Parts: sequence; structure tokens; C-alpha cells
Amino acid sequence: MANSDYKIGIVGVGRMGGNIARHLDDEGFSVVAVHDVVKDRAKELGKEIGAVAVDKLARATELADFIITVVTDDSAMRRIFSQEAPDSLLKGATGKLFINCATITPQVHVDVEPLAEKHGAQTLEACMASSITQAREGTLYLMCGGKKETFDKAKPILDAMSLSLRYIGEAGRAAQVKALVNMVMNINTAGLAEGLGLGAVLGLDLTLLREVFAQTGANSRVLETDGEDMQNRDHECYFSAAHAAKDSGIALELAKSAGLNLPLAEATKKQYGKMIEIGKGELDKSGIAELTFRNRK
Repeated sequence: MANSDYKIGIVGVGRMGGNIARHLDDEGFSVVAVHDVVKDRAKELGKEIGAVAVDKLARATELADFIITVVTDDSAMRRIFSQEAPDSLLKGATGKLFINCATITPQVHVDVEPLAEKHGAQTLEACMASSITQAREGTLYLMCGGKKETFDKAKPILDAMSLSLRYIGEAGRAAQVKALVNMVMNINTAGLAEGLGLGAVLGLDLTLLREVFAQTGANSRVLETDGEDMQNRDHECYFSAAHAAKDSGIALELAKSAGLNLPLAEATKKQYGKMIEIGKGELDKSGIAELTFRNRK
């Protein structure tokens, strides 16, 4: 099949979903439908890429053969795949394939798969370990879970979206890995904020300190992406503190189910929760430095 033969719908066209849609359009895929709870957002994107901005979820399913979902949380995911709601992606879903990209509880992916199969459709989780720039450029790191034949069927689209693509295993497994990725990333981010915050209080040159971190055991991917932003208070949002709190919470629920104590993850979630409490939840995750640097609160 040529790229133009793939009729794609995107449900949830915020920072990530909107840029996925733009990139697939650039790659010659037929992005035929876009939907968002913020209707104006979908209308603007539809005009930009020549897609229909649909008000109804079922209309996205009707127009597209492959539907990519990028929703905010478990409740949103369950809502769009509801069997009882008057509007749902499951209506008229026979023969359709849903690629679900949101970071949600693994069990939700497990629950959605048989619901889709009951309605003659297929689902695949495609968990993203990247941000807005990678979505726009098609260089996402994608971890996929579900039936292997579903993964193979969706692979041309997934290849176009990603630079690195991994098939993890059955439904829920990729979401487990993603939860752990974000848990460790969030811990690293909080630790970096504390290191730089303490350095500032001690009167150290933070640029020099970051350079030393980069050449020693304090180095991390987070240092590269967030260190300068923490120093300069540049918290333009690529991955929000609110999402960091949510994702750490998903990992902690997995740990609770397994009977495992994770004190660092607990402390990190509390810090991101504090950001939400003081109205800074929509800052980038680097904004956690606002809690650590003196005189910034």
C-alpha cells in the first residue's frame, strides 16, 4: 500500500496528537478526520492539513481505517471506547484498527482490546517516550503492545511516526514499560532540580556545575533536556508537571499491586503534586526546580 492509501483519523489533537497528524500529512498519509474535545483546536488543524474536523467519535471511525488516539487519562480512554455511550469509537468499528498512544494505566489497554474485538476491530498500544518536537519530526520512540499481527498491520504508520520502534508484547506490557520510563525520568528530574538548587544556594556557577554533572556520574538525559531550562527558569511546556504526577502515580499503583515500596517515586510524585497545588501544574516538568531554588516560589 502507498502512504496515501492509509486513511487515518486522529482523536485528541493537542500538543502530541496535532503534531503527529501534521507529520503523517507531510509523509503523504491520508489524514481524513480529526477530533478533539476542544472543537476549535480540531477545526484549525483540519483546515491546516485538509482533514474533516468531526464532532462525533463515531464519525472518525466511519471515515478512517486507522484511528490514532492521544487522550489525557484513563477516564478519557474508557469514554471514547464506551459500549454504553451514545457516541463511541466502537460504533461501526468492524475492520478498523485503533492505535492508542496515551500514557494510561496498563489495565485500561488490556480492557479495551477485547471490547474492540467484540466490535470487529483491533487495538494496539503505541506508547511514546518522546515529546512534541519528535512528534512533529516523526522521530518518536514508540513501545507497542498488543497482538503481533496487529502490530505488523500498523507498522507502516508506526515507522513513519518513529525513529525507534519496539514491539514489547501483549496488551498492557508496553504501558508498563512506559510507566517505568516516566517514573525514572521524573525521579531524575527532581534530583537534578535539587542538585542545581543546592548549587545556587552555595553560590556555585550553575553553568560550570552542569558541565561537571555532564562529565561525571551525575550525567543524565534529563540534564541535557532540562538543566539549562531549570537554571534560566524557561519552563515552556513539552511535558507538563501535571502529566508527570499522573505518570508517577501509574507506576506507584503498579508497585502497590506488586507489594513493592518505592520511596523515591513517592517523594517525586509529592513534589509534582505540590506543583499542581500551587497552580504550576501546566509548567514543563523542569518547573519542579521552582520548588527547590530559593526565592522562586
